Amino acid sequence: MIDRQTVFEIHRLHHLGFEERKIARTLRLSRPTVKKYIENPNPQKPKIIKASKLDPYRDRIAALLEKDPDVSAAVVLQRIRQDGFDGKITILRDYLRTVRGQQRQPAVFIRFESRPGQQMQIDWGHFGSLVYGETMRKLYALAVIECYSRAAYVEFTHSQNQACLHQGLLNAFGFFGGSPEEVVVDNMLSAVTERQGPLIRFNDAFLDFLRPFHITPIACNRAAPHEKGKVENVIKYLRQNFWPLRSFTDLGDVNRQVRHWLDTVANVRTHQTTGKRPLQRLAEVRLRPLPDLLPDCRQTEQLKVYNDFAVRFDGNVYTAPPWAIGKKITLKADQTSVTLFYQEKKIAYHTRCWQRGVRIETPSHKEQVKKLKRKLWLDKDIAAFSSLGPEAVAYLEALARVRQPIKKNVSKLLALKDDYGAVSVIYAIKKALLHNAIGADYIENILYQEMTPKRHHPPVRLKKEALNHIRLPEPSLVEYDAHVIKRIKK
Repeated sequence: MIDRQTVFEIHRLHHLGFEERKIARTLRLSRPTVKKYIENPNPQKPKIIKASKLDPYRDRIAALLEKDPDVSAAVVLQRIRQDGFDGKITILRDYLRTVRGQQRQPAVFIRFESRPGQQMQIDWGHFGSLVYGETMRKLYALAVIECYSRAAYVEFTHSQNQACLHQGLLNAFGFFGGSPEEVVVDNMLSAVTERQGPLIRFNDAFLDFLRPFHITPIACNRAAPHEKGKVENVIKYLRQNFWPLRSFTDLGDVNRQVRHWLDTVANVRTHQTTGKRPLQRLAEVRLRPLPDLLPDCRQTEQLKVYNDFAVRFDGNVYTAPPWAIGKKITLKADQTSVTLFYQEKKIAYHTRCWQRGVRIETPSHKEQVKKLKRKLWLDKDIAAFSSLGPEAVAYLEALARVRQPIKKNVSKLLALKDDYGAVSVIYAIKKALLHNAIGADYIENILYQEMTPKRHHPPVRLKKEALNHIRLPEPSLVEYDAHVIKRIKK
């Protein structure tokens, strides 16, 4: 074939009145070539149909496909090799792909349009991850669309759990100004727990959430994304129009940016299907008013406050008032906050941290612990025990370090001092510290094995019971020695 410029010259000269012979001589072409391109400036290159090794077996393949249209190429290859085919599976796969493409017609869907306020569709999309320090958190987008207006709401989260679904839907209802008659979901576990054909069992917690709004849930059939095609298009539009060329600092930043995008781009553009702006159509919709008492959708857990006056949640440590140590409290968390409750009373509030392995501490909680420790050291029994010497003080610090109950241990250690004497108790404390054996039970065991109790003479019992529990600190002989030495020097 000649180039397009030469074809143009042939027609230009022919238009000027040149004969075919003169055109051929001028352009140094053959006369048949000039004649061909004058008659047809765009001749098609003749297709050369090459013989295929599969040609003798086409009828056999057609019969196999008639029995099972989805039969694999490997099975067809086994059958036709029995008939003498010696080619490879690649040529067979290409042929089957062509044949099946001709046989299968594209699915035809009927567009379904909802009445105003009738239906909303919801779906999740995965959008990579966000990095917090050395922690990487997956990022998901919950998309909700009001089907009549095509107005969309999008909220990003780090989880697709039940609480995130419910809170996202509640925020969407607030964004649209009401709730619909129906919500369409796919087969996410937070909405659908089981289905057998047309029979569907919805998630109990999901039904409990929908009940106050009088919303009917509708679940799509499996592998039928067209049944919620409107929200599928929102996810696609989000990927193509919002996501590219953006950077984010944290989850709050993502949600601020997507909300601005919804208000300035997605919901104010002229929609291709409706020919109107989604917010303009949404103004025509009369959604159901939200109930006066909205459900609390925060993630809720029952946790124990440990001796470090904190609870463990989502890979982090959140502090509580020290008086709550050992108690069961209720933790409620959303995208931005973690709140602690004791018997329905709020006792602590924290900003949620998405980096793992962090201790989130309220300064007042730490100050309360310091005050308690100072108060503890002023206790008469603890003061009496610490007067036994530096070994006793070191043992008290060890008890605090391993989070042993100090007052309980001190009470037992003082009782051991009464039975075995201060010297024996100090000996046992030294030995226990050497082996890092922290606790009054260890001291008692050492004394029981190595010491003999003193003969016990019960003290006189006084009528006023409080006087029977008075303990005096051990006198410091160092002070007496210093006084004696000072007098000798004089």
